[in-house]
Amino acid sequence: MPLTPATLTRHELIGRPVRVVAASNPDLVGIAGEVVMETTRTLSVEGSANGERRVWQVPKADATFEFTLDDGDTQVVTVEGEQLVARPARRTERTGDSKWR
Repeated sequence: MPLTPATLTRHELIGRPVRVVAASNPDLVGIAGEVVMETTRTLSVEGSANGERRVWQVPKADATFEFTLDDGDTQVVTVEGEQLVARPARRTERTGDSKWR
């Protein structure tokens, strides 16, 4: 399945550029970097803060994310974190009883 804005939530997120645009915790808003790890409930985002590299744990359900897709034509896709709350393997599968079908 090709990566498009409509299919982003069915693809691997690790390695994708991301920015937190809204969150219940205002300290998380504005975090930007690359997804380096994903769990059922969190995204780990590596970026810079005060000139130092850092990794933030961002709860999926409480945030809205902007992912940058660059397949020759850069697109920014906004995703409500609640859509991402699932085990990564389950979220990206194509068959079975997944709600992501």
